[in-house]
Amino acid sequence: MIKIENLTKYYGSNRAVNHISFEINDNEILGFLGPNGAGKSTTMNMIAGYLPMTSGSVSICGVDISQEPVRAKQNIGYLPEIPPVYPDMKVKEYLSFCAGLKRIPHSERKKEINRVTELLKITDVSSRLIKNLSKGYKQRVGFAQALLGNPKFLILDEPTVGLDPNQVIEVRNIISDLKKEHSVIFSSHILSEISAVCDRVIIINKGEIKAIDTIANLESSFKDRLILNAKISGKQEHITSVIRAVSGVKHIVQVTPEGESTYIFRIQLDGDADTVRNDVMSALIANNIKLLEIFTEKPNLEDVFIKLVNQPSNRSSLHDLVEEMTAGDTGSDSENRKEEQ
Repeated sequence: MIKIENLTKYYGSNRAVNHISFEINDNEILGFLGPNGAGKSTTMNMIAGYLPMTSGSVSICGVDISQEPVRAKQNIGYLPEIPPVYPDMKVKEYLSFCAGLKRIPHSERKKEINRVTELLKITDVSSRLIKNLSKGYKQRVGFAQALLGNPKFLILDEPTVGLDPNQVIEVRNIISDLKKEHSVIFSSHILSEISAVCDRVIIINKGEIKAIDTIANLESSFKDRLILNAKISGKQEHITSVIRAVSGVKHIVQVTPEGESTYIFRIQLDGDADTVRNDVMSALIANNIKLLEIFTEKPNLEDVFIKLVNQPSNRSSLHDLVEEMTAGDTGSDSENRKEEQ
């Protein structure tokens, strides 16, 4: 386990990280999410021991990195945002050099280098100069050096930046596989990247943690607060009364005219989405009301993120933010969100 307590970093009078605390559990992928300049890289540099902290502590497997840096760093593999490669070295030479820095016994280096080159699929370029590789391959070489020595914890700072879509998917799969034997802290400013591979997410902005929660809880919060959109033909008053009578309908958020005697109803649900949707459809059919179209929507993840990072106060979970977003959802609010987008 990595335990971070009251971690703080000042650059002169500028406070980049403000008394943050969290833990990284064993065999977990922890997403570190925030806009550019939020303090993600500074925090990760301090956890890796690359950057001294102003105050606070980082404990890695019970070892304080400030008190016993060499011992603590033996459990860490670190990939900065810009891979720390030497362009005039060949891939195999560079990895051998890194293996020496990590004090991997000489008798074990060849086997360990072969292991990481095969894992990162760079065996075929191991004899080439790093400067002649594509950006994607340079990223993989940097990733390979982080894996040398099979460290318990991996710290990956924006590992998919600059990669093409196929390379991004490959890196995601590698990170997911690493969870079997490692714990990973993975930073990004792209929400979809975090959602694709992480078990828990920490959202940080202006050096402060805004929320810590599991991806499962976040998705559950969305699932429980779906909006049902129904395009219906008939008398508005009659349709409204029928929908409101259905169990599991919380309230009608908005009604938009769509041609003559046709309306789009936005309905907030309070219950299992599939069950309530089917009950709404059955009620409309039973009352001879023509249903033209029906589908569900959930709050946009990017909207949630933007709202969360701009909250003046911190939150213990994302659940209350989603509650706030949907409970107060009115027609005017919806229009405001469209204008903001």
